[in-house]
Amino acid sequence: MWNGNERAKIRLWPEDAPYARGQSEEDIPWLDAFPVSSPNPAPVIIVCPGGAYGVRSDHEGAPVAHWLNKLGIAAFVLHYRVAPYCHPAPLLDAGRAIRYIRHSAGKWNMDPRRVGILGFSAGGHLAAAAGTHFDLGDSAAADPVERESSRPDLMVLCYSVITLTDPYTDQGTLHNLLGDHPDPELVSMLSNETQVGPDTPPTFLWHTVEDKVVPYENSQLFASALRRNHVPFALHIYEQGVHGLGLAAEHPEVRTWTTLCEDWLRIHGF
Repeated sequence: MWNGNERAKIRLWPEDAPYARGQSEEDIPWLDAFPVSSPNPAPVIIVCPGGAYGVRSDHEGAPVAHWLNKLGIAAFVLHYRVAPYCHPAPLLDAGRAIRYIRHSAGKWNMDPRRVGILGFSAGGHLAAAAGTHFDLGDSAAADPVERESSRPDLMVLCYSVITLTDPYTDQGTLHNLLGDHPDPELVSMLSNETQVGPDTPPTFLWHTVEDKVVPYENSQLFASALRRNHVPFALHIYEQGVHGLGLAAEHPEVRTWTTLCEDWLRIHGF
C-alpha cells in the first residue's frame, strides 16, 4: 500500500507496448502516480494532458493531479503515445491504464469501481474515446490486466476535441491521430459524438465561446448525444477564455470550473 507522499512511474506493459517503434521514453506508455492517504479505498482519476496528439502539455498534467489529490482523489497522469504514433496506440494506452489501475487497486487502497478519466483538448478526445470505445475485458486472457474492464466510471472533458469532422474539428489533432490522408471510416468512428450509447459514463464538460482552436460546439455535440441516450451530464460554456487554460486559476470567470467539477464529482460518489 502506498503512503500519501509516495510517487511512482508505472510502465503499462512489462514488455514492449503494442505497435512500439523503439525503446525510448516516447515509445513507452506509463503512468505518473499521485496517490492519497485514505482510511477507505480512494476514488481514482486518470489525467490525459492535451497537445493535439503531438505533445503532452505539462500544465494539464501534474497541477491537475495535485488539485484532485486535494479532493481526496488519487490521480495518475497518463504518458500516452503521441505522433509519430497514431491510432490505435493512444486509445490502447488509455484502455490499458484503466485496466491496470483496476487490477492493482487492492494493493494501492483504491476503489476499482470508481475509476474516472479526465482530459484536456486532444487529451479530452482520448478520454472521450476511452468512454465510448471500451470493452468489459477478456475473461480468457493470459494477462490478468486484460481481464479487467476498460470502461471509465465517469469522464471530465475540458475544452475537448470531440468530433474529427468539419467544421468543428482541430486539424492538427486529426492529422496527428490519423495521418495526412485520414481514412473516412476512422474519422467517423473516432468522432466520439457518434459513438455515445446508454452505457457511456456520466460526463462533466466545459468549454469557452472564445476558444479559437477547438470550437465549443465540440462539447455541445457530445452533450446532445449524451442527452439523447439518457446519460447524466453537466455542461458549462463560458463566454471568455482562450484555448488551453488548464486549471484556469488566474481567469476571473473560468477558474470556477474546478469548484463546479468538485461538486459534480461529489454527486457521483467521487
